[in-house]
Amino acid sequence: MPKSKRNKLVSLTQTKKKGLELKSSLIKEVQECVDKYARIFVFSVENMRNTKLKDVRNEWKHSRFFFGKNKVMMIALGKDKQEEYKENLSQISKHLKGQRGLLFTNKTKDEVLKWFSDFKELDYARSGNVATYDLRLDAGPLDQFTHSMEPNLRQLGLPTSLQKGEVVLLNDHEVCKKGDVLTPEQARILKLMGNPMVEFCVSLVCVWSNDGTFEELT
Repeated sequence: MPKSKRNKLVSLTQTKKKGLELKSSLIKEVQECVDKYARIFVFSVENMRNTKLKDVRNEWKHSRFFFGKNKVMMIALGKDKQEEYKENLSQISKHLKGQRGLLFTNKTKDEVLKWFSDFKELDYARSGNVATYDLRLDAGPLDQFTHSMEPNLRQLGLPTSLQKGEVVLLNDHEVCKKGDVLTPEQARILKLMGNPMVEFCVSLVCVWSNDGTFEELT
């Protein structure tokens, strides 16, 4: 009878070794990109959305993005003057914190700055975001919803009912006010109503060039 795979023991030394291999691989990749590309930008992301960051990556296939594992990337670049892989790369490491990543590119600084300053996309707010405007719904039919949606709308706090198979808002309803920290219910209503309230954008923090120069951009 074959052994059950569910009860297979995994040595902790094996998992540690695998973790070290992944870190070493990332360090090697980052350093290879330092050698390959003319410039490195540190970027930060506002209102992070994986799908939208993927879109940016697709637009910049000629370049290379690293997002996440900041501590490992800092090791690759060098945390200080003594450790830095190339001159002034430790300056880049100092800016790697929070929702930030690296963009390696051969595009000029001006080309990169212009593209990212123009790139902004509206998106739907999530729970915890701050409302940027008031939204009040007027009483009356909600033609955009099918009758099967009515129970869900009531669960979200909307005063609705079904009248002759039509979803009707029984009275005026304030969804949110500017400055509110949005609840999950408010965020869901905003999305259902087609009201985007946040902006996904990528900001450039600083740039390093392969001649060793470093510049802060914000």
